[in-house]
Amino acid sequence: MIKRKGLAAIVIAMSFMGAPALKADTLADALSATYNNSGLLEQNRALLRAADEGVAQSVAATLPVINWSISADRTRSTSPMTGSMVTTDSVLARITGDLTLFDFGVNALGIDAQKEVVLGTRQALRGVEQDVLLRAVQAYMNVRSSNEFVQLRQNNMRLITQEFRAAQDRFEVGEVTRTDVALAEARLAGARSELASAQGDLAQAIEEYVVAVGRGPGGPRAVSPAPVSRSIADAKAFAVRNHPAILEAQHSVSAAELNIMRARAATRPRVSLNGFVSTDEDSNESAQLGVSIGGPIYQGGLLLSQLRQVQANRDQARSALHLTTLAVEQQVGVAFASLQVAQASRQASEQQIRAARVAFEGVREEATLGSRTTLDVLNAEQELLDAETNRIAAQSSEVIASYALLAAMGLLTVDHLNLPVQQYDPAEYYNLVKDAPSALSSQGAALDRVLEAIGKE
Repeated sequence: MIKRKGLAAIVIAMSFMGAPALKADTLADALSATYNNSGLLEQNRALLRAADEGVAQSVAATLPVINWSISADRTRSTSPMTGSMVTTDSVLARITGDLTLFDFGVNALGIDAQKEVVLGTRQALRGVEQDVLLRAVQAYMNVRSSNEFVQLRQNNMRLITQEFRAAQDRFEVGEVTRTDVALAEARLAGARSELASAQGDLAQAIEEYVVAVGRGPGGPRAVSPAPVSRSIADAKAFAVRNHPAILEAQHSVSAAELNIMRARAATRPRVSLNGFVSTDEDSNESAQLGVSIGGPIYQGGLLLSQLRQVQANRDQARSALHLTTLAVEQQVGVAFASLQVAQASRQASEQQIRAARVAFEGVREEATLGSRTTLDVLNAEQELLDAETNRIAAQSSEVIASYALLAAMGLLTVDHLNLPVQQYDPAEYYNLVKDAPSALSSQGAALDRVLEAIGKE
């Protein structure tokens, strides 16, 4: 049994030494790899690019619209003079153009509303970035604590094996009874079971790490909690001003307000410039240029319904902003409390370990003198094991809680953590498409190169 467990431990240890990570990982290494490998970030960057195109489409509505057409007709009619059938063929080529001159701000308001959507989507991307990085922190700490649990269980099994052998030796010379040997044997079997469970937990933690980080783990190093020195009141105040979920909700409210103004403007007249140039099969050319003005009179209540709809959307966005603010403040409070609990637990477990180690060494020494039983030694060893287990769990919880507090405040980003990665610039694509460039322009060519590079990633 011991050989099989040792083999399992070797297999898990080898998984730590996978080809992508031959050296020990720092938390910064893991977070950097997460940022570079995250498919979820790539997905939301694509959503942001789609939102950027909304601005380009709104801008396009303010530019000239030019279309071409070619029509061919054959007409057969009866000549009133001769009574015979006459066939007439005609071909007409036409280029038409239309340009909005004045629309009471409908198109301009549409552009501004789409810009708010873009800004909100950028904040949503920041929120996803925080979620991805926090998951990586949790995965990193779970691998580290699971690895320490395995080592602790291995040490525990070695100690209990020694106690079991000592009990057997003392039984053979008549110092203890068969009960003492059975107790030690039962504890040894329990230790083997706990070791197998810890190894299974480590294997699961490694799988989660691979998904969260994008590659296998190296040997995780010791990690200190993230520096968080604010009081809970300061943390909440900062979060309300800077958390991406709140900023996203604020931009949604602004977009809704602009859409209300746009819906009202849509009920007013529109002035446009239009014209055409045409030629037929006989090279007869014609052209026309004119100005037209018009607006809605009656559309079955459609425009008023659309106005009420966007007003309802505005009310929903305001309520969402209020609820999001409450949720963020709650997250800060929970994270702050979790951090304080973890800190207190770690400090208490360290004191417990010191006392339990003194007690264990004393009980074991007294047992060699015959004043303590095997059960006393096993219980003392279990007390020490529990204390060390609590410390490992508390250390992991403290680190995770500190980074969760950063996330609740809106600070768990590669920029704030100063990670050594090339950061994604959300404005780069926007600047290329915001003016609705044509395919033949220099901006259009640059955009093609960007899209080609994105497609290769």
